Amino acid sequence: MKLKPQDIVPLLPDKPGVYQFLDKSGKIIYAGKAKSLKKRVSSYFAKNQSGKTRVMLAKAAGLNHIVVDNESEALLLENNIIKQHQPRYNIQLKDDKSFPWICIRNEPFPRIFSTRNTVKDGSLYYGPYTSALMVKTLLELIRNIYKIRTCSLNLTGENIAAGKFRVCLEYHLGNCRAPCVGLQDEDDYAENVRQIKEILKGNISTVIDHLKDLMMKYAAELRYEEAQTVKNKIEILSKFRSRSTVVSTTIRNVDVFAMTQDTDKAYVNYLKVIKGAVIQAYTLEIRSRVDEEKESLLGFAITEIRQKLSSDSSEIIIPFKPDIRFENIRYTVPKKGDKLKLLELAERNALYYKLEQKKKNESRQQGDRTLKNLERLRKDLNMSDLPLYIECFDNSSIMGQNPVAACVVFRNGRPSKKEYRHFNVKTVTGQDDYATMEEIVFRRYKRISGEGKPMPQLIVIDGGKGQLSSAMKSLRKLNLQDGPTVIGIAEKLEEIYFPGDSVPVYLDKNSVSLKIIQQIRNEAHRFGINFHRDKRSGDLTKSSLDNIEGIGIRTKEILLKEVGSVDKIRKLPEGELEKLIGRKRAEILRNFLDNSS
Repeated sequence: MKLKPQDIVPLLPDKPGVYQFLDKSGKIIYAGKAKSLKKRVSSYFAKNQSGKTRVMLAKAAGLNHIVVDNESEALLLENNIIKQHQPRYNIQLKDDKSFPWICIRNEPFPRIFSTRNTVKDGSLYYGPYTSALMVKTLLELIRNIYKIRTCSLNLTGENIAAGKFRVCLEYHLGNCRAPCVGLQDEDDYAENVRQIKEILKGNISTVIDHLKDLMMKYAAELRYEEAQTVKNKIEILSKFRSRSTVVSTTIRNVDVFAMTQDTDKAYVNYLKVIKGAVIQAYTLEIRSRVDEEKESLLGFAITEIRQKLSSDSSEIIIPFKPDIRFENIRYTVPKKGDKLKLLELAERNALYYKLEQKKKNESRQQGDRTLKNLERLRKDLNMSDLPLYIECFDNSSIMGQNPVAACVVFRNGRPSKKEYRHFNVKTVTGQDDYATMEEIVFRRYKRISGEGKPMPQLIVIDGGKGQLSSAMKSLRKLNLQDGPTVIGIAEKLEEIYFPGDSVPVYLDKNSVSLKIIQQIRNEAHRFGINFHRDKRSGDLTKSSLDNIEGIGIRTKEILLKEVGSVDKIRKLPEGELEKLIGRKRAEILRNFLDNSS
């Protein structure tokens, strides 16, 4: 049954509240807030609605509403309804992580540790932190300065007085002051915890000021060792504070929100600033199923993030005013100065996050496409396993000179260039592609099997039946013929040969499978040709000067560059030769050339 505006809108009050569109089963499919329920709901039935909104209205069969006292209550109620019921067409928050918190446990001599689960037992929780590294850094800082206990003992006064505990290794290492045996009293421990709370709130300057007063007090009392210990704490805290992003110490306690949008997503970055230092950062991704105004999206994000992170800042820096007002909170849309710098920093963070998510999605799609293509190759070659690891061999020589071979490796459909290998042919004289292939395949897989490494799922041989048969000879010698799938590809007609079958298989010229095989074969060909060219170039630069003791590579290069051939060197006047390479080397060279002639 389709909703009729004439039956709904006249009954709605002109007051703040939350409205809920329901489907025919009574399930909430969309919830929204409004300054005026009557005006907001009537706007859904106006002309020129977007396609997304029309789809939602087509599914709606009923409407409920809840009246509240003000806009703030409407926003909070909307937020809670969305979290509880997760309506299909509402904003979706991408927040599937369990973020770490720092917990100060509600117990005698409180422990301080990281956790991803918050429990309502009176303990204090600081966070959540988007970086586990930041949590680790803070805890290391705290334990380095304050020597907080890490054990789980029940350190009640009665248990300590009864002598139930003994000092542990942490005490002997200097990491704990042993409150378990009364070596640290509860008041001293509580003062440390108070300072730790200030650090976790971002008030590091307050702690440093307190420690400076304490250091001066100890120094005045001639307690120099204790004063030095406090000085060390001050230095550690100062170094930690210097790593924070500081804009201006006049900005005391503010929240900063910036937003960037895509087609159907918004990214809101939040910065927590205490005394000019950014102490916390968080980015929320929002997916919108119906068209939402940017003011509405920002208002929703502010509510969600401030609730999640338990923010109590009375000032919020934003790029534009959201559609909601909070009691006792001042909005600032800066035009210049330090607050504008903070807003620009948040905007850059939001943009970087958006680009990062885009790259991740593209990479994920590329990975999915690659796996799909490899699955197609597996089916076309009748393989039992997905060819995630492929190797291809190619020989290269010219008129039997400088015979070499190459092996290229593909993993997950991509070249793994660090695993490419060149081979100098050792046992074959002249040009014999079959014998060369047999030698290279044998050497490659004898080494792999000897090192206990896994074999590839697919081996591609560049060549027809002859090269394929030679490769299979080597695999049989190594008793590896039943492992990987082995194919040969003849270049002219792109025929695919299988061992023991003289009839080739022809894959569709436009098929993904043939393109994958061609890519691997062409890469092996390129790699082998480059190696052969380098080796051939090296041979062309050889001369009779190579074997003269006392004449090095650098001297040889000078002679060939400045003079040219060995015959020209013979005719060069002795004085000219000495100018080029020195008297001693000229004498060695003259003696060699005279004897060789």
